[in-house]
Amino acid sequence: MITVEDLQHDSEISVYLSRSTEYLGNIGFTEHGKRHATLVSKWAYQVLKSLDYAERDCQLAEMAGYLHDLANMINRFNHGGSGALMAFQILSRMKMEPEEIALVISAIGNHEEESGSVVNHVAAALILADKSDVHRSRVTNKDFAKFEIHDRVNYAAEKSTLVVNKEHKTVTLDITINTEICPVMEYFEIFLARMIMCRRAAEFLKCYFSIVINENRLL
Repeated sequence: MITVEDLQHDSEISVYLSRSTEYLGNIGFTEHGKRHATLVSKWAYQVLKSLDYAERDCQLAEMAGYLHDLANMINRFNHGGSGALMAFQILSRMKMEPEEIALVISAIGNHEEESGSVVNHVAAALILADKSDVHRSRVTNKDFAKFEIHDRVNYAAEKSTLVVNKEHKTVTLDITINTEICPVMEYFEIFLARMIMCRRAAEFLKCYFSIVINENRLL
């Protein structure tokens, strides 16, 4: 069976991830390359694993997490839909079973808050993992004087973790924000739509979504 390790060692995928970061960096976007892909992959796996989903479902979420942002090298607009088509070609080349491809590409095609929906458990895990990666290491702009709000919020985020509690049926995004760089309100100003999508993803998994910022529970 295809695993995330196969994807990580695939030269085609590696090129597309590196180009995504390069091209988005040229227009001022945060990092969407191998670092982000690896972290989202890990968290998507852990979300389903913590809720006792079958190991193969966890692996499919892991693979969706690794591939979800490939199409940023084409365009930010509809990169979920374009990425799903790219993933279909790659996974078909690798001889993955159609039933598994269907789960992976539907998750990729629905991870954007502008047009996506929580269509299955793999999509739910991907959404929660993707939207939780807020961290200063993602900022590609090196000139603090030219930071816009996305740069400020990500740079102010010194730590972000996604914690699933099976017993209490909760999915918690725990963030540490340096308020000397940006106020907490700016986080919600740009990420409110993402948090609503996370709430719906958690509900699909029969969990409650909450946010803790600087040790204060806000949702």
